[in-house]
Amino acid sequence: MPKNKNIPSILETNILFLFIALSLTTLGAFAQYKNIYIGLLITEYIIILMPIVLYLKFNNYSINYVLRLNKINLKQILLTILIVLFSYPVAVFFNFIGITLLSRFIEIQPTPLPLPSNLKEYVLSFLIISLTPGICEETMFRGLIMSSYDRLGKKKAIIYSAILFGLFHFNVQNLLGPIYLGILFGTIAYKTNSIYATMIGHTVNNTIALTIGYIATKTEQLVGLSMENVDLPEMEQMIIAILGLGIFVLVFGFISFKLIKLLPTGEKKEVLELNTFIQGEYLTRELYKKDGMNMMEVFPIFIIVVIFILWNYKLLFI
Repeated sequence: MPKNKNIPSILETNILFLFIALSLTTLGAFAQYKNIYIGLLITEYIIILMPIVLYLKFNNYSINYVLRLNKINLKQILLTILIVLFSYPVAVFFNFIGITLLSRFIEIQPTPLPLPSNLKEYVLSFLIISLTPGICEETMFRGLIMSSYDRLGKKKAIIYSAILFGLFHFNVQNLLGPIYLGILFGTIAYKTNSIYATMIGHTVNNTIALTIGYIATKTEQLVGLSMENVDLPEMEQMIIAILGLGIFVLVFGFISFKLIKLLPTGEKKEVLELNTFIQGEYLTRELYKKDGMNMMEVFPIFIIVVIFILWNYKLLFI
């Protein structure tokens, strides 16, 4: 099989992803422990974004092509925002199901991210917690990983990159929601053929969560209610709540599905330059199609799964 000169191989991408994951769980975790905001900036820009850009640059890969740095129009932007707004309850619902099941066996831990208590903290949190991951994580998942996984077909590229997106949070309590969002962002990326759309979508999703947390914090300050003292309902009540929320979520999911249908497609670049020094020689993506990953390509992902299990060991097994 010929090597695609403009896109890294699956093996290259998986090894780089493993390197970034190891850096995240060591250097990134240490930096965030010392200072959460500075640590997040180090994690996103130095541990995630920088290695990807440098790797593509030094290996003469097409950064624009791999990362889908294509323009989007106003209609695509507005529809992406609406899609994420209506999809947010669906992602929360998936996480709610996961937490409900886990709560029967483990003690649910609060989110490690600080919630803003005033407007200054809210703006700072928006820049670091909402915007920064929208830029850096989309570069990795809907940029590098999905482009490399294109060889497996669009559906597999979307699903596999979404699962890796969920695992990359290294939080079993926050697994199903990110996987769902990864599928959503992957679909948007393919429809618009632009990573800018998913960066906007990712930022909007994080901003919604941030805003809800900010409002909850302000409410807690006003009425003196602490969520830590709220008891989880019994299993019967949980089942009723899930069924009730499920109907509500189905409506929102249906609306977001219809909005995705309305999302204008971006310009498709179905050809790749064969040799950057010979203008006009191109190959299509079809030349690089394959059915699945081999053992060597799967091994880095296996290591990441092991790290995920070990990272959540106390929650899963204690």
